[in-house]
This record gives sequence, structure tokens and C-alpha cells, in this order.
Amino acid sequence: MATIYIDPMINMKTNNIITIIIHFKTQPAHAAVAIANSSGFPLSLQQAEQDVAASHLRFQNDLQRLFGPEGIPFRINHTYKTVFNGVSLSLPGNKIPILLQSPEISAIYANKEFKLDPPFVQF
Repeated sequence: MATIYIDPMINMKTNNIITIIIHFKTQPAHAAVAIANSSGFPLSLQQAEQDVAASHLRFQNDLQRLFGPEGIPFRINHTYKTVFNGVSLSLPGNKIPILLQSPEISAIYANKEFKLDPPFVQF
């Protein structure tokens, strides 16, 4: 079983709802096509887009299977399919170990916002 990266900034001991970013193993469509073609295995964009959609459906099914019977609250806030394949997910931090049972997950990141100051230009 492959190791799933978990951002050390995530509090996995809290009962509070936290928001995390889940990175799926399936590559975004354009990236998957480029990788496949460079490896000598042609892949159509249509098939790659279907693979991305299927990864999201499998993950949603995993959430229902893992959290539904126990009544564990969760919410998919946003889906990402273009540059990044994954979701933004809110759930109790201490339920992340259960989430790790989903074979779709490559990594879990803390939901952080970064702001860059524009460079100072002197005339």
C-alpha cells in the first residue's frame, strides 16, 4: 500500500470541523494525456476526462461508505479537476484516519491561504 502524505500542520486530534485539501492519485486530464504520450501510451483527452470524473465518483462513494453509516459529518466544499485533481473537504479532524481508507487519496494538505505582496518597483 502506498504511503499517503499528510500535512503535519493538520490537527488530527480535534473533534472540531476542519477543512483540508485532498489530492487524488488520478492525474488531471491534460497532465494524464501528456504523461501517457511521453511514455508511449496514447491516451485521449476524452478518456482522461472520464478517468478524472470517475475518480471523483469513487471518492464520493468512499465518503458515503466510510462516514454515512456512522453519521460522521462531512462536506465537499469544492472540486478541482483542471490543474489539480481533488477536493476541498470539511470534516472533524479526528476522522481523517478513517478517510485514509479511500484508495483515491494521494495526499492531504491543510487548507491554507497564501498572499503575495506585489514586488516594489521604483521608477
